[in-house]
Amino acid sequence: MSPVAKSFLMSIKHSKPVVRKLRADALRNRERILEIAKDAFTRSGANISLDDVAKQAGIGAGTLYRHFPTRDALLEAVYRTEVEKLAAAERRFAEAMPPIEALRAWMLLFVDYIAAKQIIAPALNTIVGGPSKLFEATGAQIKGAIHALVGRAIESGDIRPDLDPLDLLRALVGVSNVASGPDWAQSARRLVEILILGSRPIT
Repeated sequence: MSPVAKSFLMSIKHSKPVVRKLRADALRNRERILEIAKDAFTRSGANISLDDVAKQAGIGAGTLYRHFPTRDALLEAVYRTEVEKLAAAERRFAEAMPPIEALRAWMLLFVDYIAAKQIIAPALNTIVGGPSKLFEATGAQIKGAIHALVGRAIESGDIRPDLDPLDLLRALVGVSNVASGPDWAQSARRLVEILILGSRPIT
């Protein structure tokens, strides 16, 4: 298993996110910057131009630097935002879907998250000390989401009560590191269905 995967699996044991409130206009600017920056990191890795990010986002460089004074700060924020989307999706799916369908939908989204993290991870390694502390700081949100989803599915009788929720995540992270081809995400999505079936109560 790669160092990035090991760091991630350790991260789901610790930490709580820090949430700060922003004004509506500042929040819109921040979200736009993060959207553009994620695409830029995907295309070009860590050595993106912050001035180019600001230009593409339609804001001044000063506005970008007020939100993210360094490239590392922007990179960390992009990663944290991906985790926050996962946490928000857990609540949204739980409200709109039966427990087992909410679990399935979130696990499929988690596959997309892994894909994004694999793209971002090489750039994260440019941060002094590596990405481990960052993964630790966001892992609690992922752990909380999968525990909540599995807990509801157990209560509904769709999942057997002896299931360890983290085993589902370990399996999906594992296939992302074992598969070498570009179609690994398709394999991971098929694995979601296998995991769901394998987690059903034994009759």
